[in-house]
Amino acid sequence: MASSIGSRNGTKKKYLVFMVQVHTNFRRAELESLADLYNIKDINFDKYDDNSPFFFVELDNDQQAKDWIKRSILTRAIYEYWGEGKTYDGLHESIQSQSFFPEYKKLYENDSFKFEFDTYRGNSKSNRIKQIETFSYLEFKGKIDMKNPNQIFTVIEEYKPISENIPAKEPINLIFGRLIQKGDRLAMEKYDLKKRPYKGTTSFEAELSLVSANIAQVKPGTIMYDPFAGTGSFLTAGGHYGALVIGSDIDGRMIRGKGASQNIGANFKYYEESSRFLDVLTMDFTHNSLRSNLCIDTILCDPPYGIRESIKVLGARDPERFVGKENVEIDGKKAFLHRDYIPTKKPYALDALLDDILQYSAERLPIGGRLAFWMPTANDENIETIVPLHSCLELKYNCTQEFNKWSRRLLVYINRGPGFDGPTNSGIKRSTTAFRDRYFSHFS
Repeated sequence: MASSIGSRNGTKKKYLVFMVQVHTNFRRAELESLADLYNIKDINFDKYDDNSPFFFVELDNDQQAKDWIKRSILTRAIYEYWGEGKTYDGLHESIQSQSFFPEYKKLYENDSFKFEFDTYRGNSKSNRIKQIETFSYLEFKGKIDMKNPNQIFTVIEEYKPISENIPAKEPINLIFGRLIQKGDRLAMEKYDLKKRPYKGTTSFEAELSLVSANIAQVKPGTIMYDPFAGTGSFLTAGGHYGALVIGSDIDGRMIRGKGASQNIGANFKYYEESSRFLDVLTMDFTHNSLRSNLCIDTILCDPPYGIRESIKVLGARDPERFVGKENVEIDGKKAFLHRDYIPTKKPYALDALLDDILQYSAERLPIGGRLAFWMPTANDENIETIVPLHSCLELKYNCTQEFNKWSRRLLVYINRGPGFDGPTNSGIKRSTTAFRDRYFSHFS
């Protein structure tokens, strides 16, 4: 395979990032986080547009492009840019007028290759063979290999539908490029909940679980912790990206699963990633038992919203009623030491739980470590959503997924340490009504 040209002459190369047009509120956060993860500097986002799947960037070389996009969920692929035009004649003119064209053509002339066509908001019925033949001026000498070519050249056709039900027949723009790296879209098929051995009614969807792990910068060989593991959707996403994952949940039924073949560990065995699964613990997060010197690199979770049942933690609603009951014995053994003992729980506010998550993260994450969690919001409240803040944590991203009358936000923080002295609102009640009450009243 021919080697790609890079920045050996001090100039950057132009690339096209072709993104999916879903979850657009999360795309830039994912791209920025992955660029930072791989230490790719100076990407100019000034021309990034949530309303377009096309994002043109300049990078030093192909290796940067591969590193940046290889684990992106919301990107189809990144291409080395060759030219664009409103028509095929205009496209060919653009390609041949580029200053880099003679060098590009020479560099890949002996490589095996194939042509592909991709479309956005349309589907052409044109004769693709005839369209490929119009690129004869490229004068490639390598063999055509449809299965394993050295290079894949792609024509991307953009259409503008005439109406919702009437598709356009001709594209409004054409872009030509050489494929550098596809995104990690196939991971969604691998981790599809429908195929997963163990799942539940609260299992988080695969696509946004993986996106969350990317924005949280989950890294290979590091420890990722989910304090509200449930059926392990975020643990699975962390394991996909090579982290050693550990989880906890106050509901032991979720942790235990439904036998040896249907539990969180079975999911990791199914994905052949058991070596990345450390363990899960039945544990109240607010009475956390993980040792204080355990290095937790990333915290990624979906705290309980209190929809299916109210949020609870260990403790008694009326402590005076339980005075002395800690000494109750059954068969000569303290009641709370029995394996089937069910501890008393008390209601807990979501605001307080979020404050606890921020404080725990400030204490346990390394400087630069990330906390990412989801927070529900009622859309019909005529008040500004108050995002929880902590003086040691920088709020980096606030990405919103809209539903009908409510939404959920992915909040991502970076631990900057005590010297950061950022704003804080710990202890503040952030909503006038409980989210659970609003949910079941249909936000009326």
